[in-house]
Amino acid sequence: MDAVIAGFALGFSLILAIGAQNAFVLRQGIRQEHVFAVSLTCALSDAVLIAAGVAGFGWIVEQVPWLAPAMRYGGAAFLILYGLRSAWSAWRGGEALEAADTGARSLRRALLTCLALTWLNPHVYLDTVVLLGSVSTKYNAPLQFGAGAVVASFVFFFGLGYGARLLAPFFARPFAWRVLDLVVALTMWAIAAGLLLE
Repeated sequence: MDAVIAGFALGFSLILAIGAQNAFVLRQGIRQEHVFAVSLTCALSDAVLIAAGVAGFGWIVEQVPWLAPAMRYGGAAFLILYGLRSAWSAWRGGEALEAADTGARSLRRALLTCLALTWLNPHVYLDTVVLLGSVSTKYNAPLQFGAGAVVASFVFFFGLGYGARLLAPFFARPFAWRVLDLVVALTMWAIAAGLLLE
């Protein structure tokens, strides 16, 4: 159960960071266009990437024993830098949600945009395959860790898509993005500290 909770927490905190994919899902939710299909596409894409990271990384680590510690320190460095970026965004401010209002888009176009924002983003591979895959190796139950991260993806994307109507007034204010960036930064640093102090 510890592995499931840890996977959920890390997976959720990684997805929480502001990015093009999340902004797109949020906009789709605000406009109430293809919310289920877009949320499902994002969650299933994450599930495939997480499974690849957790399943493949264990086998690779067995073949190359020095890789797990290298990835642990590399993952910690990535999280520290990611936290610094979020902290800088929180300090600087200026972010605000601008929901696109250019008329309805077709389901096909929405899904293609969603897939592009997911699969063409290099950070998604760092977050899901490399980082989650490497962290999963420190648990005796890496599959449960991966399952927790997958559940986090489904909870987040469906929550974001369907909860967007409620969040729209909040994220129209730049201060809300600053608070979110600060929470993301603190979460990333806490996870990095856990990796380094292991």
